[in-house]
Amino acid sequence: MQENRSYWPSADRVGVLTASVLLAFAITRLIQTPRLTLSLSLPGFYFAFPLTLGTFMTLAAAALTAAGMFWLTHDHPALGEKSPREHIMLPTLTAFVIGAPLVLLADSSAWWVGFAFGAALLLSVFVAEYVTINPSAPSYAFARAGLTALAYALFFILAASLRFSGVRMFLLIPAIFIVASLISLRILHLDGSDRWDFPWAFGIGIVCAQIGAGLHYWPLSPIQFGLALTGPLYALTMLSVSLAENIPLRRAVVSPAIILGAAWVSALFL
Repeated sequence: MQENRSYWPSADRVGVLTASVLLAFAITRLIQTPRLTLSLSLPGFYFAFPLTLGTFMTLAAAALTAAGMFWLTHDHPALGEKSPREHIMLPTLTAFVIGAPLVLLADSSAWWVGFAFGAALLLSVFVAEYVTINPSAPSYAFARAGLTALAYALFFILAASLRFSGVRMFLLIPAIFIVASLISLRILHLDGSDRWDFPWAFGIGIVCAQIGAGLHYWPLSPIQFGLALTGPLYALTMLSVSLAENIPLRRAVVSPAIILGAAWVSALFL
């Protein structure tokens, strides 16, 4: 019975961690502060970056999530001498990505919907990451599939939020590159081979960033923009997994090509 219980995290710890992160987001709704703009003017170039309480609290929530996941996972019986860093990456990204739409919706009644959705995402990723520490856990396959789906959903939310906010290209491209690289890196590591495929992750990040730069000035809605970027991320990550399993290239490209085409067609007609 004790062994079965070790497959799941402590409900008290998960509750405390989730509540702490959500409190950081709630502060941005309760406290209104003036906006501070950092600006730099150079010949032919003007840099302006707005700073608000929401910006700092999003970063604080991400840092709190990273520390909380270490606290949650470091004494897992199956962790052994391994570092829990791989199980910290996706929850931290989740907290960071959730903060972006919540800041945009701070003055809207839809903020509560985003807040509830964010709470569900955080709780899910905390539990799923804990379960995947032990590959022999009965629910490992389900947790792995859930984390993969969540990772793609996070990238879609981030891309759509960036588009909705009208962020400038010099901030858009690094954000897409970093998040796409980290998400693909985590998904590829979930294949159970304990490999960190940095070249593929770096390449996927570059491709997504280039597509994002090309689509930046197109008249696309946030949902269209998100689909147009999530499709390549999904397709290239799937291609990498197929090639790692020694599937011939001609067969390996079929499913990614279909997924990519479906995502772009959907983005075109939405």
